[in-house]
Formats: sequence, C-alpha cells, structure tokens
Amino acid sequence: MNTFLQHALWGFGMLLLPVAGGMEAAAQEWRDLSTTRRVAGEERVDLQVKYGAGRIVVEPGSADALYRMRLRYDGEIFQPLNQFTDGRALLGVETVSGRISMRRQGSGGEMDLALGTAVPTALVLEFGAVRADLELGGVPLESLELKTGASESRLDVSQANPVVMNHARLEVGAASFIARNLGQLNARSLQVEAGVGDLKLGFGPLLQEESKASVRLGLGSVELSFTRDTGVRIIRNTLLTSFDSEGLVKEGNQYTSPNWASAQRRITLELDAAFGSVSVVWDR
Repeated sequence: MNTFLQHALWGFGMLLLPVAGGMEAAAQEWRDLSTTRRVAGEERVDLQVKYGAGRIVVEPGSADALYRMRLRYDGEIFQPLNQFTDGRALLGVETVSGRISMRRQGSGGEMDLALGTAVPTALVLEFGAVRADLELGGVPLESLELKTGASESRLDVSQANPVVMNHARLEVGAASFIARNLGQLNARSLQVEAGVGDLKLGFGPLLQEESKASVRLGLGSVELSFTRDTGVRIIRNTLLTSFDSEGLVKEGNQYTSPNWASAQRRITLELDAAFGSVSVVWDR
C-alpha cells in the first residue's frame, strides 16, 4: 500500500476505534499524575511519548531535570505510562481495554510535558487524535521522530538546538500541521511525510551551512517558507500537483533561488507530491 495512504488510514483508524468500543455512557473517573525525573549523572536519554487522544503540550523545562510530566486521564479507560530504566523513558497513556467509548473520548484528557535542557535527548513522539502544541526551543535533541494520526498539531523551535541533530523525521497522518523555525532543530537532514492534510512548514533561520530536506505528500496542500537570505534549491517530482514557485528560477525539475551560489546557509529540498498544491513563500 502507498506509504502516504498508510499514514492517512492510521490517522483515521485512531478516530474509528471509539466506534468499535460502543456507546456506553459509564461515568468518567478522572485521575491526576505528576512526576519529575531529576538528572542523576545521565549523559543522554532516550525518551518515548505515547498519547492517543486529548490535548498535549510539550515545552522546555529546567536543567536539573530530565523531564517533568503532568497527566489528567480517565482511569476507567486509560492507564499511565511512567517508566524509566537505564536512561530510557516511556511516558504518556495507553488504553486498558484497547477500546474507547465515543462519549469519553469527546471530553479528552490532558498531558503537559517539560523536557530537560541539559542532557542530550533522543525524542520519539507518537500521537493519535490529539491537539498538540510542541515547543522544542533550547532542548538538546540528538534526534527527533514525530508521528501523528488525525491531529491538529503545532511545532515551534523558537531557540536553537544546542547539539547537532543527524536526522529529524515527521510523519503526519490525516492532519493539520504547522511548523515554525525548523532550521533551528540544527538537523543535517529533515524528512516530512504526510498522508492527507494541510501543512505549513516554516524553516526560518538555518543553523547548518548545508541542509537537506525531503517532503512527501499524498493528498493536500503544503506551504514552504524560507528566510530571504537562505539559498534554496527544490527538486520537484510531482503528479497532479500545482506548484507556486515564487522567487525561484526553474531549470528542468529544479527550482533555485537567485542567491544560491552566494548564500551562507543553503537547503536542498526534494519534493514528492501526488495530489494537491505546493507553494513557496518568503519570510518578510
């Protein structure tokens, strides 16, 4: 099956699970959990977050903690994930029975996660039907993997990642996704794959002198924004997709900004799209 469609179906599946669970109207049993893991000599941490439905906020925390988590969840349906062993953490919630009633999912739970700013972190975020606000500015990320289902997600990197990231991968299902300042992830390469959705990808100032990125879209729209001083080259491989290439010079299937040769920071982006629209805009 086409990779894009797999992402889309995964996202829709997160929404269909509640139907399978029936329409029971049992009372919710709200519970709260707060936990903090202090730095205790760790040189790095592998942090995986799983969150199926509700609202999640991720933001930078303090230098003396690896992470701080606050959860509010329905104890009749969910159980918390709060594991830490040998520098590996698993946080979030998972369903007790594997099925959620539609009524219960409607009210949703909440998760607030603050990430430490001192210890390099390999971060994996897996979301289902969520509303996610993600601020990763200043967090020392060695790698980033984000996978969303049918979600409405916003990602910002308002401050530079203090460590070099080899690779960042963002997989978006049936979703609305807005990202700002992706260049401040300090990633040598960035991969974005979207099934069905509307994406706005703002790269902002680049930290790497030479960056590579790829964007693959199944069905929907993508807006790519760059700063005026960035050298941009886009290699286009699209089918039934409109492409608004404002400010770029076309040569074959490549589109290059006039300042490509002289720019101090440059990005080469491979664009693959099946159905939809792609536009390039410049930060004023």
